[in-house]
Amino acid sequence: MRNPLPFIETLFREYGDVVSARFLNFPVYIVAHPEGIKHVLQENHRNYTKSQDYVILARLLGQGLVTSEGSLWLKQRRLMQPMFHREKIAAFGTMMTDCTLGMLDRWSGVAGRHEPIDMTSEMMRLTLEIVGRALFTMDLTGHADTIGREITIANERFGQFDIGMVLPWLPTPKNFRFRRAVDELRRIVLDMIANRRRENREYGDLLSMLLTARDEETGEKMSDQQLRDEVLTLILAGHETTANALSWTWYLLSQHPEVERKLQAELNEVLGGRPPAMADLVNLNYTGMVIDEAMRIYPPVWAIGRAAIEDDEIMGYRIPRGANVMLSQWMTHRHPKFWEDPERFEPERFSAEHAVGRPRYAYFPFSGGPRQCIGNIFALTEANLILAAVAQKYSPSLVPGHRVEPYPLITLRPRYGLKMTLDPARA
Repeated sequence: MRNPLPFIETLFREYGDVVSARFLNFPVYIVAHPEGIKHVLQENHRNYTKSQDYVILARLLGQGLVTSEGSLWLKQRRLMQPMFHREKIAAFGTMMTDCTLGMLDRWSGVAGRHEPIDMTSEMMRLTLEIVGRALFTMDLTGHADTIGREITIANERFGQFDIGMVLPWLPTPKNFRFRRAVDELRRIVLDMIANRRRENREYGDLLSMLLTARDEETGEKMSDQQLRDEVLTLILAGHETTANALSWTWYLLSQHPEVERKLQAELNEVLGGRPPAMADLVNLNYTGMVIDEAMRIYPPVWAIGRAAIEDDEIMGYRIPRGANVMLSQWMTHRHPKFWEDPERFEPERFSAEHAVGRPRYAYFPFSGGPRQCIGNIFALTEANLILAAVAQKYSPSLVPGHRVEPYPLITLRPRYGLKMTLDPARA
């Protein structure tokens, strides 16, 4: 728990693609091979439910789309799916670019004085603004500092293994801070819902859909608690992961100027200095490969868990009923059988030529199967537009001496943030 990433790498090197271990008295099976991951997430997904990790996560998210199971999950997924169709996301493209340009205007004074910024905080603020406008027709930037602070407190609690984590009702200082952070986040969301109810106005956004939805059998609308859980889940999942993906992208580009030069050459050729639009993404091939490769090396979600409902077999190994199965993007994305020199930052891996023959689940940043992230297209569209707009103007450089270290919590954050200066684009 103190240092999980090197630990699972050691297990993989010593024991191979399927590793059995014990956590307290619970058997855990760590699967690194794409075929094993495909089996759990797709081929035999009905035999697997969310693991105990998600019971703990529900202390924050309640029974939202990430943590819910069975008929509740299916009903909510079907309800929300239309908001994430490609046609709907295309309508958000201009807004995503406009929000990014607003951030760049705000940066102009800082860049002129060559003052460092925390790139992780900046990406969090930007993606929070985008998810608020896209899904809830709201500007959440006024809550950005509060949401950011409370999410960090809650997120870090999941990385602290102690007796209070096992027994959340114990009155420990960490449990108290966690409950206070959760209460504050839920208060903000409930205020959003109450304000929308008072307005009694149809916006055509996801919140309006949730407010008016009725159960097919009972005809009842969602309770405020269920609404709260769904909205909070979408706010957190909808901005935290994309912000982390972009943060790691800026870090990797700052360490690999040859990749940055190729990126800026493509942006100059396709955009010619104008802001990116949805129609440009089909021609920004290298830009997309940069995002994909950054998420390979630093996956925003570094592991997911499942629990076996009945006995199963994965790649010849018996998985007993009730066992927890851990699927780690961190490990699979570094599997040397499928990724040559896996620590190297090489976006060309994701070209059509290099992807031939690579197993589907050698790369699964958005999970897979029926439970694949509902917002994957939204997130990729957003990340590509932001990268294109920012990289045309700036080449962020890491402040000398700033320590960069992966921080595996619910998501994979830079532990100490990313202190960067904004140099003019080198192209």
